[in-house]
Amino acid sequence: MGELILTAPVAGLSQKGRIKAEDVLMLRREVFHDGVATRAEAESLFALDAACAEKCPEWPVFFIEAVSDYAVFGEPPAGHVSPDNANWLKRAISRDGRVDTETELELLVAVLEKARSTPADLAAYALQQVADAIIDGAGPLAGRVAPSRIGKEAVTLLRRILYAAGGQDNIAVSRAEADVLFAINEASRGEADPAFDDLFVKAIASFLLAATGHETPGRDQALAHETFLNDAEPNLGRFFSRMLSGGLSAIVKASTEENDVESHFRALNARRAATMADAASIDAEEVEWLAKRIGRSGRLNRNEQALMAYLSQNASSIHPDLEPILKLAG
Repeated sequence: MGELILTAPVAGLSQKGRIKAEDVLMLRREVFHDGVATRAEAESLFALDAACAEKCPEWPVFFIEAVSDYAVFGEPPAGHVSPDNANWLKRAISRDGRVDTETELELLVAVLEKARSTPADLAAYALQQVADAIIDGAGPLAGRVAPSRIGKEAVTLLRRILYAAGGQDNIAVSRAEADVLFAINEASRGEADPAFDDLFVKAIASFLLAATGHETPGRDQALAHETFLNDAEPNLGRFFSRMLSGGLSAIVKASTEENDVESHFRALNARRAATMADAASIDAEEVEWLAKRIGRSGRLNRNEQALMAYLSQNASSIHPDLEPILKLAG
């Protein structure tokens, strides 16, 4: 992460190898009283976290709060995580694609929850950490999440990540997220909390049927809207929770409904409404994607059958190549 220049208090704590409650209070009051202002300061906290084996309960709370605020608001465009900042965050918290610790995974989720928008692959990266525990018994959740089974704790974290990624411009589930959910479903071998069944079906349907893709505004676009977005009401975001709460009709409503700032988004909503009929159909490209992932064990598992039934009931039209799979699903 580059050369670090540590302040004397931070360097002193690193040398001691432990962080006490009074140390956290000192950091809040004396060192970072105005928050983390630069990337170098954020990296000094990562270095301190890695150097100290003994940490008080107050430390992860402070660490997650300080670094997530910097990642989301510390660099322009404020409130939006740029691709560069997302890549920096992934390098800081992981090795070989896996997040190092539970605290750093919670930091990643906190960034997703605070940001108005993030690059599409960041939520998929967070989902993959849950998948690693379920598929390989590895990663920061190893020991907490049982391999080959999706328990309540795993479902809660998956839901947090998916909901957090559904900010104002990230309405649909991305293909990368859908890929991870399919891998998790396959690895569970049918051992899943019922809440996952519903989440899986509706999230995959969101990817296949929703009107818009999981897109992040470019830096220029986000900067142009920054003042407006900072003044807007919170009801601009979090459409995704509405989509997962009830079928295709909720997806359609979430994609098109207007709110208190409808004048700003009227043109966007009009474009979404104009493409809704096409979006609710399943085309050849989507069929090819689905065919490569469904029934890989030689038969459709419970969730795959439920997904096919859901698509059969809710898609306005289905490509002919999908008909054999629908018949197999009954």
